[in-house]
Amino acid sequence: MDFIRNFSRSIGVIVIIFSFGLGWLWMEFDSFADAPLEFSGPDYRYTIESGKTLKRISRELQQQGLISSADKLVWLARLQGDADHIRLGEYEFTQGTTVQQLLNKFVAGDVKRYSLTLVEGWNIHQVMQAVNADPILQHKLRGLSHTQIMDKLGHPGQHPEGRFFPDTYQFSRGMSDIDVLKRAYDKMELVLKQEWPKRIEGLPYDDAYQALIMASIVEKETAVPSERRTIAGVFVRRIEKHMRLQTDPTVIYGLGLSFDGNLRKKHLLDASNLYNTYKLRGLPPTPIALAGLEAIQAALNPEPGEALYFVSRGDGSHHFSATLDEHNQAVVKYQLKGRIRSTTSMNADGTSKKGSR
Repeated sequence: MDFIRNFSRSIGVIVIIFSFGLGWLWMEFDSFADAPLEFSGPDYRYTIESGKTLKRISRELQQQGLISSADKLVWLARLQGDADHIRLGEYEFTQGTTVQQLLNKFVAGDVKRYSLTLVEGWNIHQVMQAVNADPILQHKLRGLSHTQIMDKLGHPGQHPEGRFFPDTYQFSRGMSDIDVLKRAYDKMELVLKQEWPKRIEGLPYDDAYQALIMASIVEKETAVPSERRTIAGVFVRRIEKHMRLQTDPTVIYGLGLSFDGNLRKKHLLDASNLYNTYKLRGLPPTPIALAGLEAIQAALNPEPGEALYFVSRGDGSHHFSATLDEHNQAVVKYQLKGRIRSTTSMNADGTSKKGSR
């Protein structure tokens, strides 16, 4: 009986010691997990590249002074079942980030995000300038022709102008320009797919692409949101009446890099320019810029009315006219007042009118 009693006491002591040790160990890990990372400055970035193991990651973090113990980070990850779920990428930590929060980021793949903005009204040259200038993206399209770019994006034979939806796109380090432009292309396709069925009946478009062409013209003609549907209505009615669109932005687009900022009469008379809507009837062959959602919706739901002409007032807004006489009076008024040129200031047959240009 004494042996059994003594053995039981020994076992109890061992259990108590083990429990105490386990509790102490747990407190140690808990204290380690709640400890803030040690670094100077407002933030710190660390990249997990392919081939890095948890042990190597932990060792590097200790060597860089962020954590106090590489072994503890390894064991903490193992005890939580996270050791095999660390994701690749660039991570950013701000002051006050704890070891546990660091581990949570690694497991969630909460990597540092960068952004690239494509702006309404940009043409493809401006789009590629912004893409090529980004210091984080991997550049696989730099130096390629527009045809080669569309081949790389998986859309051979398509003209790139206007194909990308203007928006801000987030990406992480390691992503390429192809990744971002594919997302912009897909978003434009989605927007057109969603908006095309909402169009009013009787529009002079054969498909959503022609509506996109019109939207790009509307986008370039005004920055005043309230006027977009009105301007779209003017252009739709001109097409329906077999009048030329006579819009400067299309001519300028067709001139390309040769345009020096001064639109001349010879440019308006040049029928070889496929975007010269003063000489050619109907829509130009492609969009001329990135069209935003509001411009697309305006092209699909133009405002009804009788206006066939408009001229800039010089403050960003336009004066709209139903007759050529009224339009010419408005041109004279606003040109004399602010030396502003009309955006639709020629007859339907392409001849100049007094006071227009």
